[in-house]
Amino acid sequence: MVPLQPKGGDDLDKTAIRNAATVIAIRDRMSDPHVLMGQRGAQAAFMPNKFVFPGGAVDADDANIPLAEPMPAVCRARLAEDAPEDLSHALAAAAIRELWEETGMILGTSGEWPIAPHADWATFAATGHLPSARALQFVFRAITPPGRPRRFDARFFLVDADEIASDLDDFSAACDELSHLQWIPLPRVREFDLPFITEIVLAEVAARAHDLTPPENVPFFRNDDEESLFLRLKGNVDPRGRAD
Repeated sequence: MVPLQPKGGDDLDKTAIRNAATVIAIRDRMSDPHVLMGQRGAQAAFMPNKFVFPGGAVDADDANIPLAEPMPAVCRARLAEDAPEDLSHALAAAAIRELWEETGMILGTSGEWPIAPHADWATFAATGHLPSARALQFVFRAITPPGRPRRFDARFFLVDADEIASDLDDFSAACDELSHLQWIPLPRVREFDLPFITEIVLAEVAARAHDLTPPENVPFFRNDDEESLFLRLKGNVDPRGRAD
């Protein structure tokens, strides 16, 4: 497992397990929950034609991106469990960046950047927002099984669409990585062509659709080269939800 990988790393080793962040944005969760998804291209090396949540690999620059607010302490503690180092900041930044790049949705607060933004963040910074991880809830983790053309150690983050600072129906700033971007009614999502792991994650989302608090523990499908395990990440937190 590699902690962070610079740009171009796929060309060096296509089978290396890269850390990745995926965002599950949920809208109208108390009345008529919808989730934001798009379709990967037919020529994509990883999960072609599948409908997926926005997300992607962590870039080396993500660890240095200023966050207006971090994730809740309980989520950071669970991210640190069974991990070689604390990646909570980089993962949070990657989640916000991928959400912006692939959908044009802004998860952040109004403000000026204290540093010059890296190239991948220039368009986000130009909106007048700083990325904020306060609303991200860590809800699932899965490592891609061996034998796939790309392998990721993916952390899934649930975010209430009310926390998004931009127009929920405006995808004009999105790149072309995902097509058919749309808010899909949660009961209808399984009518779409989904990856297997996405179906499992959706079951967790459906169970938590009306719960605004972080889960008591986080499912972890750990597909190592030697064995596959299903674990529960609880983190090291006190009863008040603060990391020890």
